[in-house]
Amino acid sequence: MADFLTLSHIQNARQRISAGIRRTPLTASAALSTRLKTNVYVKLEMFQKTGSFKVRGAFNKALGLTPEERGQGLVAVSGGNHAQAVAYAARTLGLKAVILMPESTPKNYVDATRGYGAEVKFASDVRQAFDDVAAYERLGWAYIHPFDDAAVMAGQGTIGLEILEDVPQVTDIIVSIGGGGLIGGIATAVKSLKPSVRIWGVETEGADCMAKSLAAGEPVTLSAITSIARTLGAPAPSERSFALVKTLVERVIVVSDQEAMEALRYLLERLKVLTEPASSCTLAAADRLKSELSAERHVVLVLCGGNLPLEDLTRVF
Repeated sequence: MADFLTLSHIQNARQRISAGIRRTPLTASAALSTRLKTNVYVKLEMFQKTGSFKVRGAFNKALGLTPEERGQGLVAVSGGNHAQAVAYAARTLGLKAVILMPESTPKNYVDATRGYGAEVKFASDVRQAFDDVAAYERLGWAYIHPFDDAAVMAGQGTIGLEILEDVPQVTDIIVSIGGGGLIGGIATAVKSLKPSVRIWGVETEGADCMAKSLAAGEPVTLSAITSIARTLGAPAPSERSFALVKTLVERVIVVSDQEAMEALRYLLERLKVLTEPASSCTLAAADRLKSELSAERHVVLVLCGGNLPLEDLTRVF
């Protein structure tokens, strides 16, 4: 296991953030079990505060900062769920927040972030937003990275602890990958306590920086994010998230936008839950993994968020 992220870090994060987050439901699904011919469960993280898992890591990072480190307030780069998470954490802690967003960010994310009281600043694209954050740090703002931070990863890893408690017989967990903080945290927690569990990653075509990095043997930066799964839109993994995935994850499956949207429709029609493509792609990956998922296995799909723009939902029907 990596020295920068350990089971102890994740267990401490759980204690720290418990008052500020929800313990989300984890339920068995007869429909998915029949479809995949195995035992399937869904971790409904779209019912988390702000609609995604991101609040776990944002809270853990913010709560670990000293008053001096908090400085002017919190600053983050995000065109999606991390924006809302940092804004919510800042409001809860009585801090100011500035969120740097690409101009292409869907209106629902912008409105929700402002609704939590954060100031939104736009950049031409996500790379420019990351470049702009340095100026805020120089002015005394505390930067919360969306994934390349041990405290953020530890917060996300608390999902792994909950999975092991709710489904102790778990054999496989399928997790989306954006920058790799979520799967890195979950894999660290689960593999530390039950090494036999297989962790499978999933990306969509056009937002597949981790799969391309694994193929290259080092972190690769995408020239553009073209997938509909915008919340998987990290341009590159970090050295740390790449190392965790390379070490702890069985394989990263890349599915098409069409597969992710078809899975989204199935989850809405059969499970009555509205996910975003960054969540539903886990079902698309499970379909690809059918030969690996025999009848005696117990498979958890992490449905990590549900903040779907209305214009994207209309593509499903």
